[in-house]
This record gives sequence, structure tokens and C-alpha cells, in this order.
Amino acid sequence: MLTYEPDDTFAHRLDPRSKLAVTVGFAATALAHTEVVPLIAFTGFVLVGLAVAGVGLWQALYGYRFALVILAAAPVVSMLTLGSPWLVLPDAVGPALASYRVLLLLLFSTAYVRSTPARDSRAAIQRTIPGKLGQLLGMGVGLVFRFVPVVLSDLRQIRRAMAARLGTERSTVDRVRRIGILGLSRAFARADRLSLAMQARCFSWNPTLPALSFSRVDWIVSALGLLLALSALL
Repeated sequence: MLTYEPDDTFAHRLDPRSKLAVTVGFAATALAHTEVVPLIAFTGFVLVGLAVAGVGLWQALYGYRFALVILAAAPVVSMLTLGSPWLVLPDAVGPALASYRVLLLLLFSTAYVRSTPARDSRAAIQRTIPGKLGQLLGMGVGLVFRFVPVVLSDLRQIRRAMAARLGTERSTVDRVRRIGILGLSRAFARADRLSLAMQARCFSWNPTLPALSFSRVDWIVSALGLLLALSALL
């Protein structure tokens, strides 16, 4: 699972609000343009985004290896038929392009996740969206960034424990069932402990968040995000 890592890359020095702007703008234009030529341009943009965040392409792909299986299955299932000719290749073109757009979004979001601490993300959201709604969204983002990696780590531990006890000899259905039940059990247990810890620490809706400031480069990056969002209308 890709998470935040301290570094001194170009992306790490940007304000989280400018990174959010360019990420949202890229998502808008990538979902709006479905042709092959724009997707080629978007691929180059994603590679640049990963480079400025210090993330290797293969590292990012490995982090989303399970999502890749689902994305690859979509075009395969689309071209299958129940009768002759069994495979209709043109039917796979649309789903394949859609899966590729989703992959580009995942890879580009990796640059944001790897270069932005959870507290900075919460601060960016709460200072962009006023009132309780911003506080609720900021709290939710902060909890997701902290909670999901822990749950995934629990799943990896369960798989390793099963393998050490010859669990690999069981059927696939039985392994999936056991991992799912144990994973949910641990997730709910961690959620209960998280709730208790938040109460013990007098959880605040409006904590002291890190200071954020826009530099000249941040304005340029934010303008790029706005242009990307507007390009979705072309």
C-alpha cells in the first residue's frame, strides 16, 4: 500500500491545496476525454506527476496490483459471449479504454498520497470547505489515510499466518472465506479501539492544524488544475 513518505521532492514542497486542485482537474478531464490521443497525452502527464513526487512507475503499479486484476478483467469479460463466436474483440475496446482511464487516475493520485501527510490533507479540505461539512470531510480523509494501511497490513499478516500453517493447501473459496471473516473481525476490532482512543484523547472537530501557505509555484500549479478542469468542457 502506497502511503506518505517524507522527502524533499518538488511535489512534497507544494501546498496540499494546489495538489488537490491539479488532481481534481486531471480527474475531470481524464474522465471526459475517451479518445486514444488524449489518453496518450494523459499518460505522459501521469509519468511527470509520478516523477516529481519521487514515485517509480513499477512501484506504483505494484501497489495497485490487486486493482489491476479487476481492471484487466473488465475488457475480458466484455468480449465473452455465450455462443459462437465466443469472443467479440471490438466489444473489449470501450471497457479497455475505461479501465485505462481509471488506472491513470490511480497512478496520478499516488503522487498526491506519497507527497502529502494526512494532517496537511485535512487542513487543506477544512480551509477550502467552510463549516461543519469541511470539518467532517477533513476528519474522514485523515482517518482513511491512517486506517486503510493498517487494515491492509492486518490482511497481509493473516495471509502469512495461513501460509505458515499450510493454509495454501486449502481451496481458493475456503481461503477467501477465512481471510474475509478474519479481516472483517480485525477491522471492526480496530474501529472500536480507534473510537475509544478518540474519546480518550478528547477528539476535537477543529484541532490545531498545520499552517499552509501558497507560493508562486502553487498558484501556477493551481492554474494548471483549473485549465485541466476547463478542458473537460472541450
